[in-house]
Amino acid sequence: MEKQTVIKGQKELKRGYTTGTCAAAAARAAAIMLFSGEEIREVRITVPAGETLLLEVEEIVRHSDVVSCAVRKDAGDDPDITHGMLVFAEVQKESDKRQKTDSEPEANPVQIVLEGGEGIGRVTKPGLEQPVGAPAINKVPRKMITEAVRQAAGEAGFCGTLRVTISAPEGKTLAKKTFNPRLGIVGGLSILGTTGIVEPMSEQALTETILLEMKVQKQEGIQTLCLVPGNYGSDFLKDELSFSPDRAVKCSNYVGEALDMAVVLGFPRVLLVGHIGKFAKLAAGVMNTHSRIADARAEVFLAALSHLAAGALKEDPGRAEKLIGLVPEIEESVTTNEMLAVLTRAGIREAVMSRIMERISWYLNQRTRGEVQVELLTFSKEWGILGKTEGAMALLEQIKEERKGQKE
Repeated sequence: MEKQTVIKGQKELKRGYTTGTCAAAAARAAAIMLFSGEEIREVRITVPAGETLLLEVEEIVRHSDVVSCAVRKDAGDDPDITHGMLVFAEVQKESDKRQKTDSEPEANPVQIVLEGGEGIGRVTKPGLEQPVGAPAINKVPRKMITEAVRQAAGEAGFCGTLRVTISAPEGKTLAKKTFNPRLGIVGGLSILGTTGIVEPMSEQALTETILLEMKVQKQEGIQTLCLVPGNYGSDFLKDELSFSPDRAVKCSNYVGEALDMAVVLGFPRVLLVGHIGKFAKLAAGVMNTHSRIADARAEVFLAALSHLAAGALKEDPGRAEKLIGLVPEIEESVTTNEMLAVLTRAGIREAVMSRIMERISWYLNQRTRGEVQVELLTFSKEWGILGKTEGAMALLEQIKEERKGQKE
């Protein structure tokens, strides 16, 4: 593959190709070798994005009625655990094969039976793109694989049935590091991709996984969704709120996108649980909490402090002056814990957090346009629960009851 690059964040990053592209390329190569009887070491394939790739073919095993080979996954500069993994395709002629003649060019078109082999997960829960029991090979890769094999068969004049088995021997081990077990995909990886190309630092793969996990919960009858940004939120649920983190969906930094998904999927209630370091940003309307998008934590605390000072200005000017005097300390603080320590020493932490929670609640309701009841609980390891919206604890208990009823 030509080393194509894009510029992101003032860096030149290399693009890659998906597991779906690997599977389709390997299948096409295997089919070509099956019909030609000749070994090939490179194969061309056109991906849905419209680009034509020339990929290396590895691990070739040839027999008269079956050929297998592999294409190695190249994720480019995208952080991907499947980078360097071999994706295998085996193409086998079935017994009902025969040659197409010019007099009947459309008779008995090529039939393809697509299966998942070693390291390819199986779907065990409803709500995913493929039905329960099917191999976790998504719609676009399925189409890519079948079209690639059908094209090779057509070029050879073959008309009949071919069995195509996609496998990834490393997949069973690698899948444990993915969301697949939580999604109900067992035994291996999913074969994914919509364009065939992996964009560096792509957010799409992660947001698609979040959506899938939310769909699974919706299919299971869950009405009250619990969202956590990451491990801090999961640990707090387990250690402090006696709630299994396995029943929460990790939305990473994509709070806004997750709320949009909740609206589209029809969840009537959502509870967000997360660290103040991320959730403080929501009070400024920042719905992607990644540091490269925005910070605004100090600005949020300063705005809440100023609001408090403005309220005291008329009745207690001296107090207002003392509050304003805290501004330089907040500005010089690097972390939210440092800011909270300043507020705690001044005896105003709860008052400031109350104002921040008001702003967070306002922005959450703006994002969902009031179509979803959104509650939020935020904390830090040092201070415990720092703030919660009015209905947060009631919603947490409701979630526990829903999950309890589901288990029964």
